[in-house]
Amino acid sequence: MKYAITTLGCKVNQYETQAVETLLRDRGHAPTAAGDADVVIVNTCAVTAESGRKSRQAIRRLQGENPGAATVVCGCFSQISPEEVRALGADLVFGSDRREEMVEAIETLLARREGQGRLFLDEPRKRRDFEELPAGAVAGRTRAMLKIQDGCDNFCTYCIIPYSRGRVRSLPAARAAAQAAALAAEGYREIVVTGIEIASYGKDLPGRPGLAEVMEAIAAAAPGLRLRLGSLEPTVVTEDFCSRLAALGTVCGQFHLSLQSGCDRTLRAMGRKYDTAAFLAAAERLRRNFPGCALTADLIVGFPGETEADHAETLAFLRKVGFASMHVFPYSIRPGTRAAAMAGQLTHGVKNARAASARAVAEETRRCYLESCLGKTLSVLFETERDGLCVGHGENGVQVSAHGGQLRGLVKNVKIQGIQGEMLVGNIVAIPDSPC
Repeated sequence: MKYAITTLGCKVNQYETQAVETLLRDRGHAPTAAGDADVVIVNTCAVTAESGRKSRQAIRRLQGENPGAATVVCGCFSQISPEEVRALGADLVFGSDRREEMVEAIETLLARREGQGRLFLDEPRKRRDFEELPAGAVAGRTRAMLKIQDGCDNFCTYCIIPYSRGRVRSLPAARAAAQAAALAAEGYREIVVTGIEIASYGKDLPGRPGLAEVMEAIAAAAPGLRLRLGSLEPTVVTEDFCSRLAALGTVCGQFHLSLQSGCDRTLRAMGRKYDTAAFLAAAERLRRNFPGCALTADLIVGFPGETEADHAETLAFLRKVGFASMHVFPYSIRPGTRAAAMAGQLTHGVKNARAASARAVAEETRRCYLESCLGKTLSVLFETERDGLCVGHGENGVQVSAHGGQLRGLVKNVKIQGIQGEMLVGNIVAIPDSPC
């Protein structure tokens, strides 16, 4: 069987797609990009209405590129809107769980042509078990993903994810450690620890171990491997958390903090569990414990009821924190959320204008961060090589290029000499290499 697969949305979706690919390859199936797939698989996203539109578009595109192929759809959009997906001609509709069962159903569908239009869905809020899938990456990569958590109990007013993913469920630390050890044995040099809301890791497990505990277990099982964290809620970033991670010596100095707004009034309307003062304190703790670290964030502008003064407050806060990078989104109504029914919905023109001004500030702070790296020495994991130029990612998550040969998959120290677009440029220096 030949398959074509595409993914929309977050790192968890990317992780689950690579797990599905691993399962398919282990069963003798092969990917194709030639338009002759036997089955097309779309892993969808539903975080915004725009994500739903892009999911529908991706389904139609793959169907058009692979006429006659069976269509299988999974992910958050199909969990929330299964009938809409089935109406697009999907043969099998799965949600945000049961990936191994999906692979088996695909084989049955192609062997017998049974199951067209079938829905394989459950009630996410009734899920209690963590679905453990193969950790890793698509063949040939140097960085692997390890999913340790699923679900969310926050119920922010703009977000549909608790309804599509269910309650918090965690991978026991011993199992996370075992997967990390296996990844180390396979030759990966970096593990990205991910989940839907990893700050809530362990609240469903006996003894309620936290994120620091599972990171310590992973580090002990995979000594020497770089560890990179997925998105963090600021509430988990305590002094104890920061000092324990710093003591491991292998945690990369890049932290993606879930900001969403730099205005306290808007944060309250969003149902967030922190204010700007708490966020700033978390950022300062990280910088004390990981000097020179890169702080990145997501930002939603144009939330219902947001005034020009609120937006100006947000822009000032972005400059105050000084993010290395930001993802800026104009608010998009997501049906089924409380924010969709709020008064004060703004026009597309206003939201797009505010997104443009926020991106301009984000570009200012990004440039300042890159300039702060000049003259510093960064630990770089090289991933690609062409014509004597090697490119990888520093411990701060920024792309770095340096001249050299046969460096792919190696970690080297690079002294930064310049900036080229969004990339840092430097020279490899002959000092002992370290993971981070």
